[in-house]
Amino acid sequence: MASVTYSPFKPAWWLKSPHLQTIWPSLFRSRVKLDFHAERIDLKDGDFIDLSWHQHSSGPLVMLIHGLEGSISSHYVTPTLQALHQAGFSTLFMHLRGCSGEPNRLLRSYHSGASEDLNEILEQLHSRNQIPQAVVGFSLGGNLLLKYLSETGAESALGAAIAVSVPFNLVQAAARLEQGLSRIYGRYLLNKLKKSYSEKCQLRGFDETVDLSAIQSIYQFDDKITSQANGFYDADDYYSKCSSGTKLKNIHTPTLIIHALDDPFMYPANAPTLDQLGPGVDLELSRSGGHVGFIQGNLPLRADYWLDKRITEYLTAQLKPDDQPNENSDLQLSSN
Repeated sequence: MASVTYSPFKPAWWLKSPHLQTIWPSLFRSRVKLDFHAERIDLKDGDFIDLSWHQHSSGPLVMLIHGLEGSISSHYVTPTLQALHQAGFSTLFMHLRGCSGEPNRLLRSYHSGASEDLNEILEQLHSRNQIPQAVVGFSLGGNLLLKYLSETGAESALGAAIAVSVPFNLVQAAARLEQGLSRIYGRYLLNKLKKSYSEKCQLRGFDETVDLSAIQSIYQFDDKITSQANGFYDADDYYSKCSSGTKLKNIHTPTLIIHALDDPFMYPANAPTLDQLGPGVDLELSRSGGHVGFIQGNLPLRADYWLDKRITEYLTAQLKPDDQPNENSDLQLSSN
């Protein structure tokens, strides 16, 4: 049965601002060095997606998906993989198209609603008996995951899912990133999107038919580039068809949605209500936490990353890995 509850998360007193919660881990969180095995999966349309395997146990396989312009270097990725591995899970990371350090082959790009890519990866892994039992999606990756779950309904290939800091309403999220201090994130992401697009066009020989200097917002980028490259009429068509907030009613897979009402990437009113949730969905709201932040800690500069613990706790309850925690396997701290 669907539920909406308030999270026990309490922000560090020295990081109460949603902007500090959002920015701090990107700047100061130590990454974890893990041993990965890289694998390139060729897609039916001639493109590719790169996976990174960290599978050192016989426990249930959990796959992570990053957010907008993210990668395996994003601050939340390797620490979450470490926490899951120590709890007895096998782990896998999925780069979206063009996000693994090499531009993808097609003009088509990754985007918030590319659930068919996730579906194809899961099908290929299933054919090899390597199907993930759970997927964790962050931000854009969370929206993509929820869309997949809504489309597959009771036939989903997953036993559990977690979506963190999801932009449930894409047009509202684009508008939010043009207001107040949130413009900082909007400008940062827009510059990364422009750079990635320009580099792909140069490497793959695509004509840059759009004047990038004239694009001044993520909405404009999605209107002129993302939507056109991916078969949508315009940004509004793309946002309407791909926003997960209107699709949650169809989700049957046990799914935890973690969302902070002060997330600077969206408005508080964009959080779903109980009547919008499918039977498998538990929405866990916190009054603070920022965007993929959720940092606790009583001592200044001694951050405690609550999100790692909550993700591991939920998946352990759902999937019950048999392995005992492993505290010393292949892990090194990096200050990068």
